[in-house]
Amino acid sequence: MTTLPWHTKLVLALLAFLPAFFLVSALGTKIGLWGWQIGLLALTMGGGVILLGITALAALVSLIIALRAKPRRNPVLAAAIVGLLVPGAIFVMFMAAGVKAGENPIHDISTDTGNPPAFSDETLAAREAAGANPLADYQTPLGEIEIYQQGIAPELAVKSHAQIITARKDRPAPLPLGGASKAQGVAAVAAAMSKMGLKDIRTDAEGGRVEGVDETFWFGFRDDVVARVGDQQIDFRSVSRVGQSDLGANTARIEELRKETEALLGSASR
Repeated sequence: MTTLPWHTKLVLALLAFLPAFFLVSALGTKIGLWGWQIGLLALTMGGGVILLGITALAALVSLIIALRAKPRRNPVLAAAIVGLLVPGAIFVMFMAAGVKAGENPIHDISTDTGNPPAFSDETLAAREAAGANPLADYQTPLGEIEIYQQGIAPELAVKSHAQIITARKDRPAPLPLGGASKAQGVAAVAAAMSKMGLKDIRTDAEGGRVEGVDETFWFGFRDDVVARVGDQQIDFRSVSRVGQSDLGANTARIEELRKETEALLGSASR
């Protein structure tokens, strides 16, 4: 390390600092040192992008110097190339996330768009205490909902949650109970939520409602999940507490919960 030129040391230092920066940004949000707007938007998407640019620029300068040096030193060239590839790969990941956000403009997904499963008063109180987004009416155009009024595309502003969910190719479907009883359905959903690692699982056997909270590992974002077990089928709903887009997380969660519930019900659900 001591024999490496200054520009290579700088690149290596920046490469070592990158994961520490993103880790602190995420975990600081999770443990409550700052809000998600700072952790995700200001630090990760703001400062993180600047840091990636600085690292890539330093690596480019190092690469030019290394190519002009006589004799050429492979470790110096390798460090410069890695210094370009790592920020490039992360930039691609950020761009992919942006595309995914555009494909998933909402953060409230349900298998029943006409009458989505309702959350209990306890969950609504928890969302309010956490400063979560208010639950939107599925028939109201996005342009009339406060959190979507900034920077939303005109073609989306006139569409409602129901229209957006219905148009999805991967729209989640209800789970038929088949020969299973309502009580079996409630038990299966609760067990499936537990298997998936959801927390604060609550069941209302008489009302046919099961609720749970899912939390992301890095940022600690919380999403509320509810299942409504009827006489014929189980409907699911998953809603993020913050943000506009969910990057497809709620749809994927419902699909997994549906699959796990079906497996636990076994042949009784067919």
